Amino acid sequence: MRYLIRLSYNGDAFCGWQVQSSAPSIQDCLQKSLSTLLNGEITVTGAGRTDTKVNAVNYIAHFDARPLSESEAAHFCYKLNAILPSGIVAHEVSPADENFHSRFDATARSYKYFLHRKKDPFIASRSYLYTFPLDVEAMNRACAHLLGTHDFSCFEKTGGNNKTSVCTVYSAGWESYSPDHVRMMGYPAGENDYLVFSISADRFLRNMVRAIVGTMLEIGRGKKSPEWTGELISGGKRSDAGQSVPGHALFLERVDFFRKS
Repeated sequence: MRYLIRLSYNGDAFCGWQVQSSAPSIQDCLQKSLSTLLNGEITVTGAGRTDTKVNAVNYIAHFDARPLSESEAAHFCYKLNAILPSGIVAHEVSPADENFHSRFDATARSYKYFLHRKKDPFIASRSYLYTFPLDVEAMNRACAHLLGTHDFSCFEKTGGNNKTSVCTVYSAGWESYSPDHVRMMGYPAGENDYLVFSISADRFLRNMVRAIVGTMLEIGRGKKSPEWTGELISGGKRSDAGQSVPGHALFLERVDFFRKS
C-alpha cells in the first residue's frame, strides 16, 4: 500500500535529502526509522533533492508498506517522531493513491532564501548575514529575466547528471519582512534590514537557487546591471555567474501537485 508522508526538517546536521555513504541524510534517517517501526525494509521517495544544510517545511514524500491497522494508524506519527532525530518531524502519514508519485506528480516547488543586513544573534542560524548596501529595486528588475522557460545551466552546479537544464520559473522576487523578535518584541531594526527571496518553478537544478541569489547580490551591489541575468541565461557558464550563497538560509517551503479525480 502507498503512503504519503508530510515532514519538515532542519538541514543543519544533514548532507541533504539524498542518501550518501559518507554522511547522514534526511532520506536515510527516514528510511531507517520507518523500517524499524514497520519491521521491514522501507524505501522513501521524495519530491526532490535538497542540498547540504538546506531546510524544508511541509516536504512531501511517499513509501510503500503493508496496510496499517486502525490502531497502528492512529499513533503512527507519534511513534515515528519518537524514533526520528530531533532535526526531522513527521506531520502526517496518510494513505495515497497507488499511482501517486511525490516527485513526478509535483508541478511546482517553491523556495525562500533569508538575508539579514546587520548582525542579529537571534536569526543567524537561519539567515545569511550580508552587510553590503543593496539596491533591492535593481534585484527585482533582474528577477524578471528569470521568468519563463529557459536553460538555467549557468546556475547549475557542475557535475550534475540532469537530462536537461531547462526549467520554467513561475515567479521570483525580493521583499522585506519582519522576523518574530522584531515584530513581537521590539528588536531594533531598520527598513530592509531583513530580506527574503522567493522563487517558484516546475523544477530546480542542483545548487540553482543559491547560485541565483549570489548573482542577485552582485546586481544589488551595483557590480552588474539587472540585464546581466538575461545575458547569463542566454549563453553564460556557471563560472560566469555569481558565487553560491550558504545553504543554511534556504528553505523549500512548498510543493504543489496535480489534482487527480
